Amino acid sequence: MELGGVTIVDTFAEAFPMTATRAIVTADTAAWAEIGGRTMSGYATSVIGCDAEASVERIVPPEETPDGRPGVSVLTFAFSREALEKAMVKRVGQCVMTCPTTACYSGLPAGEKSIRVGGSLRYFGDGWQISKRLAGRRYWRIPVMDGEFTCEDVFGTVKGVAGGNLILLGTDPAGVLRATEAAAAAMRQVADVILPFPGGIARSGSKVGSKYKALRASTNTAYAPTLRGLVPSELPEEVRCAYEIVIDGLTLRAVEQATAVGVRAGARADLGVVSITSGNYGGKLGPFHIRLHDVLRDSGQGG
Repeated sequence: MELGGVTIVDTFAEAFPMTATRAIVTADTAAWAEIGGRTMSGYATSVIGCDAEASVERIVPPEETPDGRPGVSVLTFAFSREALEKAMVKRVGQCVMTCPTTACYSGLPAGEKSIRVGGSLRYFGDGWQISKRLAGRRYWRIPVMDGEFTCEDVFGTVKGVAGGNLILLGTDPAGVLRATEAAAAAMRQVADVILPFPGGIARSGSKVGSKYKALRASTNTAYAPTLRGLVPSELPEEVRCAYEIVIDGLTLRAVEQATAVGVRAGARADLGVVSITSGNYGGKLGPFHIRLHDVLRDSGQGG
């Protein structure tokens, strides 16, 4: 299959289940809401070395937020509900509660599989915290130095999908980076997904395992141009670089949609892109196999 002169490799991304939640961070201004959301999702690129994978999903206008102020939506993923709760309490407590004028609300319905966030952070109020219940939802108001920090008691969770990915291969590193940036920008327009790496792009793609026993993952040697000829390589001779986009989503369908959008936007032969592929481990890592040709056909974007 080809798109715009770029080969779309007949392969699949191998994704796996993770527990996910959505936080709505609001503030007096859109700028402070974004600062709170981006700080909260810092150092959250991969569960290989982080407590969670997180990023800002989208800007939320005042008419859609619980308190009528500007906001952002942050999606956070972890391997278990317990791990997600620990990560959220730390991240909201250290990065949102400390951010001027902010508040934090659950962006998913609460239920049996909820996590406690405001209910844990309330102790910071040193006994002066106040609980309020509105429309069946409980909120905590914690005194801070510019007034009060409001945080919802519990946050809903869902079983999400993590590890979807695209890898763009090309001849011109600067051009391929521009094409990957365009793909990432287009994918961010898809609801319910995030791209957790810096700017949505990873240059240090990884493989499972290492020659060093202490490491659970190491550099993806098959896609490293400097190792071509020394190890088995997936890079055609003319390819000088590869960039990866990792996709996490609240649903498999959302990850599939983002994959199709990203392939279409990144298929830029004029910028030196030769082919687009995905990383997998032969089906041994995760149960979700996102086949590039299938998602393109399903979305009507094949060629």
